[in-house]
Amino acid sequence: MHPLRKLREAGKPTAAEISELLAENVVFNSPILARSIQGREACAAIFAQSSSTRGSGTYIAEVKLDERTTFLRWVGTMDGHKFESLEVVVDNEQGLIVERTIALRPYPALKLFRDAMYASLKDKLPHDVWDYPTS
Repeated sequence: MHPLRKLREAGKPTAAEISELLAENVVFNSPILARSIQGREACAAIFAQSSSTRGSGTYIAEVKLDERTTFLRWVGTMDGHKFESLEVVVDNEQGLIVERTIALRPYPALKLFRDAMYASLKDKLPHDVWDYPTS
């Protein structure tokens, strides 16, 4: 079982707990953000908030794609609506996460999730991650 999955299934992990699983230069790619986020502190905050924001659920698939790449599928709820994630997690030689890319569906639940994440993290992340620049 991937350490991130194990930690998330144990409850709602803190940013400090998640930080222990992340490489210093970890990159996170998500449909709720306009660009990738890089860095242990920012990614740990996002991952911890995500665990607190989404509803109950469970991982229904884990597939090791190669020695450092894991595919995870999670199904649960967001405000009582079905919510699903598909993600690819890449670890370095030390077993720390260097990249996490996630896809979420369906869109109405994704929008609820994004709005809740924005409300919780808008002052903790750079403003340009939430939307494209306007001219």
